[in-house]
Amino acid sequence: MEGFLIRAVVVGIGLWLASQIVPGVEFRSTESLIAAALLLGIVNAFVRPVLIILTLPIALVTLGFFLLVINGLMIELVAWFLKGFVVAGFWPAFFAAIVVGLTSWVMSGWIGGPPKGRIDVVTMRQTGPGRWE
Repeated sequence: MEGFLIRAVVVGIGLWLASQIVPGVEFRSTESLIAAALLLGIVNAFVRPVLIILTLPIALVTLGFFLLVINGLMIELVAWFLKGFVVAGFWPAFFAAIVVGLTSWVMSGWIGGPPKGRIDVVTMRQTGPGRWE
């Protein structure tokens, strides 16, 4: 849950930055920005993976650039659900997806991102013929 909230804050910063940079993306209140960040996290967790699987051949042919289109569509979907979040078409959503993606990338490097896992080193010694410890 903590990781989701950290990602939602980072996405919220990216959405706010996109509303400042990209014409056609705006928030009517701070509450709508917070709601958009949370809802985008939920949409990215459930809807985006399905779309990625369905459009995998296109993503492979375009070397992954089609994922920007999917990210833009996710932002448009969130704007469709929230009345306080306005996106004036596909291109503003596309460029907002780029801004949010870059912000998330920079912030994950700065914050450290989610833990990458753990590596255990196992040392085995032979104690006799055919016996390992």
